[in-house]
Amino acid sequence: MTPSRLNALTDGVVAIVLTIMVLELKFPAEPTVDAVLKVLPLLAAYLLAFIYVAIYWNNHHHMMQSAHKVTGAVLWANHALLFWLTLFPLMIRWLDEAGVTPLPTAGFGLVLLGASTCYLLLERALMAAEGEESGVKRAVGRGTKEWASFAGYAVALPLAFVSAYISIAIYVLVAISWFIPDRRFARHD
Repeated sequence: MTPSRLNALTDGVVAIVLTIMVLELKFPAEPTVDAVLKVLPLLAAYLLAFIYVAIYWNNHHHMMQSAHKVTGAVLWANHALLFWLTLFPLMIRWLDEAGVTPLPTAGFGLVLLGASTCYLLLERALMAAEGEESGVKRAVGRGTKEWASFAGYAVALPLAFVSAYISIAIYVLVAISWFIPDRRFARHD
């Protein structure tokens, strides 16, 4: 299998995830400021989830441009990443129904931690598939940014039971750190 075919699958799944996420949004019950304020937490959850899916898609795209070989391990790591990304619409619905409370906030963090883990596994699988000549390996290096994100999610998840808002702040800070597409791959193409 070629990296372009894997990209096509990922593109399709991401498009479906984004479509489902937008379908979770609700119009305000009434055309009033009060009604709009009631849906703001849902809109904020949607925005954060959308940004995260976009970050993963952007960085996946850049990483796959450096890849030249796809193995079974790469396929499974990519499927695992897609599994976690498909859970974002569920997290939006849960946050909408339960509010910004510990359990759904921790659930959001669990999805972020799972996606982060699988992205790391995908990087490692691509490196292993191509050996010492791996463009992904040259670009990623030690993967400091990935590991720092993983650590942020790992800290934020249990903190949700102390303060959901502290966890959300960590999720936002990690997203900001990834907001600009990963330039490491552009330097090594």
